Parts: sequence; C-alpha cells; structure tokens
Amino acid sequence: MKKDQVVILEKRGAVLISGNDADYFLQNIITNDIKKVSNENSLFAALLTPQGKYLNEFFIVKNHKGYLLDCNENSTEELIKNLSKYKLRSDVKIEDLSSEFVIGVINYEKFVDLQKEIKSDLNTINYRDTPIFSDPRNKKLGARIFSNLEKLYLTIKKLNLKIIDSSKYYSLAHELGVPEKGQVNLKDQLFGLEANFEKLQAIDFKKGCFVGQENTARMKLKNKLRRRLLPISSNEKLKIGDEVIYNDIKIGKILIDQPYPFGLIKVVDPDLEEFKNKKLLANNKKCKILQNV
Repeated sequence: MKKDQVVILEKRGAVLISGNDADYFLQNIITNDIKKVSNENSLFAALLTPQGKYLNEFFIVKNHKGYLLDCNENSTEELIKNLSKYKLRSDVKIEDLSSEFVIGVINYEKFVDLQKEIKSDLNTINYRDTPIFSDPRNKKLGARIFSNLEKLYLTIKKLNLKIIDSSKYYSLAHELGVPEKGQVNLKDQLFGLEANFEKLQAIDFKKGCFVGQENTARMKLKNKLRRRLLPISSNEKLKIGDEVIYNDIKIGKILIDQPYPFGLIKVVDPDLEEFKNKKLLANNKKCKILQNV
C-alpha cells in the first residue's frame, strides 16, 4: 500500500464490552493485558480454550462506553457466545455493533504523518473524533481506522486518499504470515503459540491468569513449540486437511485454503530452514512456504 491509498474492510465484526466490571471481566479471560488499553494504546488479543487452543482473535480499542473489539465478521456471533460463558453475574454488557462500524487501513508512513500533524507518537491517535491505531501485529500492515462508514469516507476525503481493492491488503498480510481470511477454520486446530500469538503481540505473559494460560505458559517455558501456522504459496487449489509432504515425510497440513492458504507446519525435526525454500507437496500439488516468514 502507498501513502495515498486506503483499504476498506467492511466485513468486520464490532463487539462492545461495557459495564462496571468490564475491565476485570476481560482481564481474567483474554491473553493480553487489558490494563494497557487506553485512548492512547490499542492491542491485539485472543480468547483461547481452557486447553490453550485457538478460539477467537480480535483488536481492542478503548471506547467512551467501554471496549470495542474489532473481530472477523464470521466469528462475531461465536465470540459473543464464548465471552458470555464467563460473564456469570458480572456487571458486563456484551453488544454486537457490527452494523455500525467498518475498518479502514492506511499505510504506516501515512499514520506517522498523522502522528506528526497532531504531535503524538502514541500507538493510537484520535483524528476527527475517530481512533486510528498502528497494527500491533506488524507495522507493515499499516494502521486501522475504527469508524462508522460515513465518518470514514469524510476522513478519506480529508486526507485525499484513494480507495484500493482490499485484495492487495489481504495478499500483503498473507505474505507477512498473518491470516486475515479463514480464521474460523483454525478453531480448536492448534495452540495459541502455534498460531504465532506471541510473535503477533497477542500474549502478555506477565499479566497473570487468562483462559488457557497453564498450557500456553508451559509450552513457552519448556520450549515445546514444534509447529507453527505458516503461509503457503501454490499455483494449484489447496484444500483444508491436505497433508504437506517434504521428501516423503509429512511435515504438516493445510488449515486455511484459497485464496490465502496457511498450513500448520513442523519447525523442528526436520528444521524449518531445511525446507522453507524448497518445493513441497500437498495432496500431490506443488506448493512452498513463503520465503519471508
């Protein structure tokens, strides 16, 4: 993406967590530290199963009513259901506001220009009453504008931005090893660390308890990370469940299919460096792991 470009991700979910117990509620279940979320800082976080496996992922942005969660559209209903399991008698309200918000994505350099304009070097800035935050997962993914559609178009006009096809953003995320499509297929298929949540700044190991913490902390402490979710490139159509083969050895399987495939791949025995740039097979279809991961 260039400095004068913007992508609109209309198919995103927005969940509002409010109430007197919202801070305490989120702090006890999500992987990141809710105490670090403010009008000046936004986070990427996850909700894991009690066994530490993938369940939901989302960004958290401070809102005057509480906390807004920017999540994948296909996971919104399930996320609300999963969060509600832990609500019990807490003074917490969980609302689906997906119809009210969209996400815009701008180039990181453009975000830096906006920071300079309002004289701020913070992760999250407020521009024309709209939060804009640098993507915590990777700065190369730019900054996200969390706004209603009308305000977003006004911001785009004010900044003289050109709307480009969202596929360019999704392709960039894929190249960087960040799944933006098909995450629903990851549910219960891999552990949080295997989903690269530590690398993507989604886990704070100093915050204390969260759902799935015991297994997650044990994997990190004992260095038991043996597989990782990695982007796969292929000129042929890959299918979920296809086994990935290297030298007649099964090294993984496809978890997310076209158009931006990902596989859960061994990173030791054999070592990832041995086959990262080599041709692999997935159900006899040629493929390879993207080189820059």
